[in-house]
Amino acid sequence: MTALDRTEWRTSSRSVGNGNCIEMSTSTNQVAVRDSKDRHGPVLAFSTRAWRAFVAGIDGVRGD
Repeated sequence: MTALDRTEWRTSSRSVGNGNCIEMSTSTNQVAVRDSKDRHGPVLAFSTRAWRAFVAGIDGVRGD
């Protein structure tokens, strides 16, 4: 069992239940992301700094 097996995964509040979602889990220095349809599949892990930059880039593109 890995640390990710014991972590709490969350689905986006903007998810509409159509299966096109990701789940994420956060820790002090890492954000992990996985496909909600394949919970035992691969996980992408990012530093919190990289994740914040990614989200800021999305917000800038969307204009929110």
